[in-house]
Amino acid sequence: MEQMTIQYVTDQNFDDVVMKSGKLVLVDFYADWCGPCRMLSPVLNEINNEYGDQVTVAKVNVDENPKAAIQQQVMSIPTLKFVKNGKVLGTSVGFKSKEQLKNMLNSLLV
Repeated sequence: MEQMTIQYVTDQNFDDVVMKSGKLVLVDFYADWCGPCRMLSPVLNEINNEYGDQVTVAKVNVDENPKAAIQQQVMSIPTLKFVKNGKVLGTSVGFKSKEQLKNMLNSLLV
């Protein structure tokens, strides 16, 4: 299986990478100074390695890309959004374990 890399998304390419994707996109809205965001990072790397062919994992730094965060009504971080074909299928706020994220992804990949 080919190693997929996590995509870092900006205000400029958010629509192209996330909203126009026909594949399920797991978007992590984070900031470098956020403790729970840093805890979530290795979990997302594992999810990316396991689901890379089915799910695009994308990260948006809210300090550098406030427009995307405002557009997606992100109030606190980390916020995870599950998006496919321009529709937000789910939102998760705060740290989640790998098992919790896998359960959410598996329910959306049916």
